[in-house]
Amino acid sequence: MTEMSGNKLTKKERMAIPRQPMPEQDPEERVKGFTEVPYGYSPETAIQEATRCLECKKPRCVAGCPVTIDIPAFVARVAAGDFRGAIRKIKETNMLPAICGRVCPQETQCEIVCVLAKKYAPVAIGRLERFCADWERDSGEVEIPDKAPDTGKKVAVVGAGPAGLTVAIDCARAGHQVEVFEALHKPGGVLVYGIPEFRLPKAIVQAEVETAAKLGVTLHYNQVIGQIETLDELLGRFDAVFLGTGAGLPLFMRIPGENLIGVYSANEYLTRSNLMKAYDFPHYDTPTLVGGKVAVIGGGNVAMDSARTAQRLGADKVYLVYRRSRKEMPARDEEIHHAEEEGIDFHLLTNPTSIIGDDQGRATHMECIKMELGEPDASGRRRPLPIEGSEYRMEVGTVVVAIGNSPNPLVPQTTPDLEVGRWGNVVADEKTGRTSKRGVFAGGDIVTGAATVILAMGAGRAAGASINDYLTTGIWDLPEQPAEETPPTTSPPSTAK
Repeated sequence: MTEMSGNKLTKKERMAIPRQPMPEQDPEERVKGFTEVPYGYSPETAIQEATRCLECKKPRCVAGCPVTIDIPAFVARVAAGDFRGAIRKIKETNMLPAICGRVCPQETQCEIVCVLAKKYAPVAIGRLERFCADWERDSGEVEIPDKAPDTGKKVAVVGAGPAGLTVAIDCARAGHQVEVFEALHKPGGVLVYGIPEFRLPKAIVQAEVETAAKLGVTLHYNQVIGQIETLDELLGRFDAVFLGTGAGLPLFMRIPGENLIGVYSANEYLTRSNLMKAYDFPHYDTPTLVGGKVAVIGGGNVAMDSARTAQRLGADKVYLVYRRSRKEMPARDEEIHHAEEEGIDFHLLTNPTSIIGDDQGRATHMECIKMELGEPDASGRRRPLPIEGSEYRMEVGTVVVAIGNSPNPLVPQTTPDLEVGRWGNVVADEKTGRTSKRGVFAGGDIVTGAATVILAMGAGRAAGASINDYLTTGIWDLPEQPAEETPPTTSPPSTAK
C-alpha cells in the first residue's frame, strides 16, 4: 500500500466495494436534446472508486494504456483526495485527459488487465481520469506544463486531430516552434466532426486545444495541405513535418441505390450535425433530412453515434442494421447499451442489398437479407452468410452508411516519393512514426486506418519523441522493415473513435 493513497482498508475490504456507477440522464429526457449523457463522478464517489484499487506490486494497467499513464499513482492520489496531484500525474503523459476519459475504450485497454477484473469489476480508470480533468477545468486553474528553451527548430503538423494535437504539444514542450495546419475551420479532427455533443461536448475539446495554444503552438485553419501547399513546400520552410490527416474518406457498400437522395455517409451525416450544428436549428440552418424512418448500417461506435443523433434530430423510427450478432459488434458496450435504452431498433444478422427510390430519386425503401454466422474470418469474428429466400423490404427515407473509412489521400497523391500501402495508408514505422521521406513523420488513422482516439494519441507521442530525437541529432535511420500496412477498418470507432 502506497504512502500517497492514505488507504487504510485491507485488501479484502477494498475488494468488497462495488464499482461506482456513473450518474447519467434518464433516456426519455436525453433523447430530446444533445447535452452530455453521463454527469460524471462527484468527489466523494471518485474517492470511493479509487479506493477499490489494490495497488498491485506489478500493475498491468499501465502497459494497457497507449500513452502509458502512471495509473496506480494517479488513482492513489484520487483515493487520498489529492485531485491536483492526480491530474498532474496524468498530464505527465496525456495532455488531453478530459477527452480520453470520455471516449477511449478503457474496457479493452487498461481496465481489462486490472487485477480486480479477474473476479470483480475493474477499477473505473476512465471515469476517474475524466473526473480529474473536469475537476481541474472547473477549478479554473488549469496548469500549463513547462517548456524547454527555444531550440530554433520548426515543426509543421498537418491535421489538428488527436494525433496531431499530441505531437504539437509534445514538440512545443521540447522547445520547438510548432505550426498546425487544419483543413477544417475548427481544431479537433474527428473529435469535433465525428463525435456527437452528447458524448463529447465541443467546449471540452476547445478547452483541451487551448493548452496547445498556451504552449505557443500556432494553429492555421482552412488549410488543405496537398492543395494550397505541398508536403515538399512545407519541408522547405520546416525542419520536420508530421502527417496526422486521419481517415476521412468514407467507405460505401457498393450496392444499387447508394446515390439516391437521403443516403449519407456517416462522415457527412455526423459532420453536418456536429461541426456544422444542424442539431441547433434555428440558430444554425445547416440542411439535413429530419424526421421519417432512418436506417443506419454498421455496428461500430460511428454507427451508434449516427443512430442516436438521428433519434435526437426527430426521426420517427431509427433502425440499426448490422450483418453480425450483438456479440460481434465492435462498438463499446456502453454505447450499445445507451442506444438500446434510447429506443434504437436493432436489426441484427441483417445485410442491405439495395436501396430503392421514387421517381424523384429519393430513398423510400431498403432491400435486406437475413444472415447467419459461419466460420471466423480474418477479423476473428464469425463470417456472416446470407440465408437464401430471407429477403425483405424496410421502409426508410434516410440511410446512413457507417461501415468504415479509409485514409485521406490528398497528401500522398501530391507526394510521389512518400510510400503508401495498397489501402492508401502512409507506411510509417510503428515505434518512431518515420516514413520513407526524410523529415516526414506520420501517425494515427492515416497510418492504421480508422482506429481509436487513444491509439492515435499513442502514435502521436511516439512520433513526437522521434521528431525531437531527429531534430536534436540530425540522424535519420529508416526502419529496415516498415510497419505492416493495415486495411481500413469496416466498423470504425468514433472515434472515431
